Amino acid sequence: MTATTQSDDRLIVALDVPNVVQGLELANQIGDAVSFYKIGLGMLTGGGFALANELKQEQGKKIFLDMKFFDIGATVENAVRGVAQYDMDFLTVHGDPYVVKAAKEGASGSQTKILAVTILTSLDRADLDGALIKDGDIRDLVQERAGNALRAGADGVIASPQEAALIRALPEAEGKLIVTPGVRPAGADIGDQKRVATPAKAIQDGVDHIVVGRPIWKADDPRAAALAIQKEIASA
Repeated sequence: MTATTQSDDRLIVALDVPNVVQGLELANQIGDAVSFYKIGLGMLTGGGFALANELKQEQGKKIFLDMKFFDIGATVENAVRGVAQYDMDFLTVHGDPYVVKAAKEGASGSQTKILAVTILTSLDRADLDGALIKDGDIRDLVQERAGNALRAGADGVIASPQEAALIRALPEAEGKLIVTPGVRPAGADIGDQKRVATPAKAIQDGVDHIVVGRPIWKADDPRAAALAIQKEIASA
């Protein structure tokens, strides 16, 4: 196994590419500029678990599995237990308290931290209306869901950078992680995200880790793009 890199692990790079071959190629291009990678549901059928193990066991990287589990409690517990045996670093579940409690039970005895999804960063109030989610400002709903999930035992939450400061202010958030997708360097295309901020602003608002995908893997030089974001994080 190679030694773990010393790069700032506050940057998590999302390997949102179709398969394990492209994922490994991208990670090799980035090299020691990044020590933490996210592998999501989109790559599950393209060898996502194999890629996670390769990066963790052979390259010493940290791994965030973004599976967003949501099911009855027993099923969530069993699914998390199956993942936790590989000691992945982060795993996402939906932030409903019963889901969080089941996931924590499944992760018991492992190093895997359970992160609760509040409201997806690709959604806005109109999307919530269409899903019959209760009325209210989206920031207030995110803060409420975050508090409920943390009280249920979550090690941290997933939220947009626009709600990070509100969550960090919660008493329940002391010592807990806030991880934010929807982070875009200044001038970058926001893609399908609707609640975004720059890396520096996210860190200033109390975020522990930022997740960046397309601005890195779509860049002509992914390593240079990652290093530029690392520099911005350091400046915050």
